[in-house]
Amino acid sequence: MYFPSYGKLKLFVASVTFVILLTWLFLVVGNLENGRSLLLSPCLVEQSMPRYLERDTLELRMREVVEENQQLRLRLSQSQGVATKVQDGNYSNQQWVASADTGPEDGENTAEERSNQGGNHSDCVHRPMVEKCELIHVACVCAGHNTSRDVVTLVKSILFHRRNPLHFHFITDMVAHQILSSLFQSWMVPSVQVSFYDTDELKSEVAWIPNKHYSGIYGLMKLTLTKALPSDLTKVIVLDTDITFATDIAELWAIFQRFADKQAIGLVENQSDWYLGNLWKNHKPWPALGRGFNTGVILLLLEQLRRIGWEQMWRLTAERELMSMLSTSLADQDIFNAVIKQNPALVHQLPCFWNVQLSDHTRSEQCYTEVSDLKVIHWNSPKKLRVKNKHVEFFRNLYLTFLEYDGNLLRRELFGCPSQPNSESIRLQDALEELDEDDQCYDFRRERIMVHRMHLYFLQYEYTPTEDDADVTLVAQLSIDRLQMLEAICNHWEGPISLALYMSDAEAQQFLRYALASEVLKNRKNVGYHIVYKEGQFYPVNLLRNVALRHANTPYIFLADVDFLPMYGLYPYLRKSIVQLDMAHSKKALVVPAFETLRYRLSFPKSKAELLSMLDVGTLYTFRYHVWTKGHAPTNYAKWRTATTPYKVEWEADFEPYVVVRRDCPEYDQRFVGFGWNKVSHIMELDAQEYDLVVLPNAFMIHMPHAPSFDISKFRSSSSYRYCLTMLKDEFHQDLSRKYGSSALKYLTAERNS
Repeated sequence: MYFPSYGKLKLFVASVTFVILLTWLFLVVGNLENGRSLLLSPCLVEQSMPRYLERDTLELRMREVVEENQQLRLRLSQSQGVATKVQDGNYSNQQWVASADTGPEDGENTAEERSNQGGNHSDCVHRPMVEKCELIHVACVCAGHNTSRDVVTLVKSILFHRRNPLHFHFITDMVAHQILSSLFQSWMVPSVQVSFYDTDELKSEVAWIPNKHYSGIYGLMKLTLTKALPSDLTKVIVLDTDITFATDIAELWAIFQRFADKQAIGLVENQSDWYLGNLWKNHKPWPALGRGFNTGVILLLLEQLRRIGWEQMWRLTAERELMSMLSTSLADQDIFNAVIKQNPALVHQLPCFWNVQLSDHTRSEQCYTEVSDLKVIHWNSPKKLRVKNKHVEFFRNLYLTFLEYDGNLLRRELFGCPSQPNSESIRLQDALEELDEDDQCYDFRRERIMVHRMHLYFLQYEYTPTEDDADVTLVAQLSIDRLQMLEAICNHWEGPISLALYMSDAEAQQFLRYALASEVLKNRKNVGYHIVYKEGQFYPVNLLRNVALRHANTPYIFLADVDFLPMYGLYPYLRKSIVQLDMAHSKKALVVPAFETLRYRLSFPKSKAELLSMLDVGTLYTFRYHVWTKGHAPTNYAKWRTATTPYKVEWEADFEPYVVVRRDCPEYDQRFVGFGWNKVSHIMELDAQEYDLVVLPNAFMIHMPHAPSFDISKFRSSSSYRYCLTMLKDEFHQDLSRKYGSSALKYLTAERNS
């Protein structure tokens, strides 16, 4: 095997290095002359921006290249000793690979180093990463129902990749506060803190600024973060809600370490031509530095901004520009850019892969060459997922992955970063430790204390109860297989509805598409949809009922099931009955008689007389007369046929009517899951609290046929299921006796005699 002499090898290496250096300088200068900063390698872009530092950066980079060449010569001088050991032409880069930077323990590069190896990123120098267990702060402005849904997808993408504790700061209106506070409280993700700040307290800061952007006043709120966020918070990552992360957010947080002395705002260059003013004739954008910057992803060094008087700075700039511009077109982004135009030293330009902007006609495709280049995807077009982009299908699939991802899987502890448990998690852990895992009914008992993740008001809800204090909300629960009942119920009941839907994350999106495509549902703003996410092996029917019950905002509730259709006109009839029976000053449960049909296509009766005719010919039946007569027999259907005034009935064992009660009634007992005794136990407690059961003479509801539920199939086929239900019934009786004393003994006696 022939090896060149050491002198010739040096000459060869020097020549190659010189050619590479000239080529590199040619490409860099060409990019700068053409204003193609996005075509530089991400490492160079990050170091070379803002533009007034480009010359210094090039000199620094040249010194680095010289140092790298010196290291290369040193390795080559050492390679002669290695070369004598290489045989049969099997020389490789193993020696060089072994000498590369490795981690302190396992010899593997960090995720950020790996993302910069190969392709356009091979020349990146080592970057400092975030300390293990360092708390990362993230802020978002969120208002309304739709934006609250977007936030969940953003949070999922962050949680999926994260390795550090997180503190989310949400600037919210009342609606988003209610939704997100309930969501995070029930999500119980370890090492995640959440704080909320009221937009009403900040509106006066920006209400004077005319804004044409669809985000309205909330699109200006990011300007106020130095005031809104705690004074001891020194830095924060600020995100729009239409962001999807494809990497660990700690990589973005680490960039704070590279801010120069005067830099306080980290931004990615705007990838459209908006601020160049050439999109159409007479297009006059706000002033900006070059292409301007996009504020979908911002690094804010809060302590620096407070020190230089940020609030006064942006106010004075906005006042000056509004004299000629009259209003903002892109909300806070216009004002941020105007400030940076006057104070370019403030900005630290981020590589464009930290905000790949997917709006029409952008240069976003120049931000990545491989999937591994992607860091943050920004759906900043009003078209959202329908935006035009060569790779939009890939981006859409990435977004949909997190949209439908099971959020329960993100309840994982961070290894080596123990989280401080809150009172709810401590209570839950104590309750779990009290259970006997060898108990045959362990799964039933565990279900009672399980905390399900909830997303309240999944769709827009706007309803103000009537002023007569007699308004009533229909309350029900359902799973995805009963979704087809919703349109029919809405056609029969024009009043407010509160529904708890038991679904997976993917099923919730199916429901959303169904509701938005339905002419009936999308026009109803008085229906509250509350998602309870699936977890465990049982259908938590009474938990669902309680969720729907708690979030009715009327004085009275009609406790129904989703597979029943109320008679036409039942809503005004119930309101009238509530007043006539003086329910505001008495404990009454108004019974709505239940019937059923075995026909999937039914000509629904329009009156009591028509219903009685259908009963006589066998088109309709009293509910469950042939399966479970005891459930509704106390309604006294024979008396109801001729009744013209309400009449009182007595409680009997296994009675489970559908009733109208005050909203402050007892909640359902959540130990009963799946099939069996879920309504019976509730009616029993109403009776124990001395509610009068009053049957309405001109009201009815009809059960529509459907396939048996999975839980009733388990009840029928599993002796263990039936045994555990018996055990739960006995324990319920014992609890009832402790709660209501000797008067509750009649329920145990009636149960034994039934």
